[in-house]
Amino acid sequence: MTAEFAVALPAIALVLAACLASVQLAAQQVRLTDAAADAARALGRGESAAAAGAIADRVSGGSDLSTAVEGEFVCVTLSASGGGLLAVIELRAESCAVTGGR
Repeated sequence: MTAEFAVALPAIALVLAACLASVQLAAQQVRLTDAAADAARALGRGESAAAAGAIADRVSGGSDLSTAVEGEFVCVTLSASGGGLLAVIELRAESCAVTGGR
């Protein structure tokens, strides 16, 4: 092993770790978006906020839920912190559904 390779190896490991953390963060954002849509549909069908929160927690793996009613729409906003190396990044997803299940 050359000295140049030994010096570059930690930088390569850091770049690889950052890439893997970014992929994990993107996957978590997709789960959060799906969970927001599922929770909004549940509230639109008339289920309780507790049931919608349970659905969101099951799909997203844990998130903070807030709801808002805007006319005939019920909107859900989920937020969660990123995991691993990028835990300081806050992820957010919002989805709306028509109330009454129409």
